Amino acid sequence: MEFVKPQPTGKGPENWFSGDVWFDVIHAGQEPSRLRANMVRFAPGARTAWHHHAVGQTLHVVAGIALVGTRAGVVLEAHPGETVTCPPGEEHWHGATAEYFMQHLALWDGTAPDDDESETTWLEHITDDQYNAPRTRAH
Repeated sequence: MEFVKPQPTGKGPENWFSGDVWFDVIHAGQEPSRLRANMVRFAPGARTAWHHHAVGQTLHVVAGIALVGTRAGVVLEAHPGETVTCPPGEEHWHGATAEYFMQHLALWDGTAPDDDESETTWLEHITDDQYNAPRTRAH
């Protein structure tokens, strides 16, 4: 057993995020583990670009209200204590509402270094229309 030395908070890169986003790496698994866990904080209105994960992603909302959108135009609204899963390969985005900060725990499986498929594939930024689409309350 060992304590893991925390890494400094990172600023989300502009090609992956719109708005101000910061993340703390909680766990970046070493073989044989491939678990990745980040605590991510979004300023009001901040969000990810479209992306997908080779083995899926789980988002657990810690504070604020999370928006999670799909290519089908569904925008889920999730509150603290709620968890949203995105299956492998599903293109999605997530972020904060325009009114409040949002914080979530992001969990995903990293891929082995010699795998052909990247653990996360980043795509284009979402449009304001996609961000402002009607919301569905997560249950």
